[in-house]
Amino acid sequence: MFAIVRTGGKQYRVAAGDKIVVEKLAGEAGDSVTLDDVLLAGDGGELKSTDGLTVAAEIVAQAKADKVTVFKKKRRHNYRRKRGHRQQLTILKIVSIGGKGASKKAKVDEAPKAEAPAKGGVETPAKARAEAPKKAAATKKAADKGDAAPAKKASTKKPSAAKGK
Repeated sequence: MFAIVRTGGKQYRVAAGDKIVVEKLAGEAGDSVTLDDVLLAGDGGELKSTDGLTVAAEIVAQAKADKVTVFKKKRRHNYRRKRGHRQQLTILKIVSIGGKGASKKAKVDEAPKAEAPAKGGVETPAKARAEAPKKAAATKKAADKGDAAPAKKASTKKPSAAKGK
């Protein structure tokens, strides 16, 4: 049986017992990894459904690729830049193909309703947030009912001098 899996932005055709080199995955040598993104699966010339299909693999080693030299130059401008890069890789050994993966949809648990705190107790943040707009509205109404209008701010501009007199 074979499968085509996607990891690290690339696609790989794998079968049980194959070793593949992929972009770096978290883990150490000996850890097991599950590849959930199966694009195609088949046995011989016959294709199979990929619903919930996973590929089990084991990390053989964490390695680095060969060095790539990046050299930039602009003629007659005395501009030269030399940089190097070594990509981090993970070597995987495919253990099995065909294990059914866990469902991707997580169940939404309802949060238990918070009861009113005891006298002198601490309010829950959700309740405090719910009451905050009520308090602000009550303060605004109290300010509107007051018969004194808010005082105007004094002008900070200097009076202009009379010209021509």
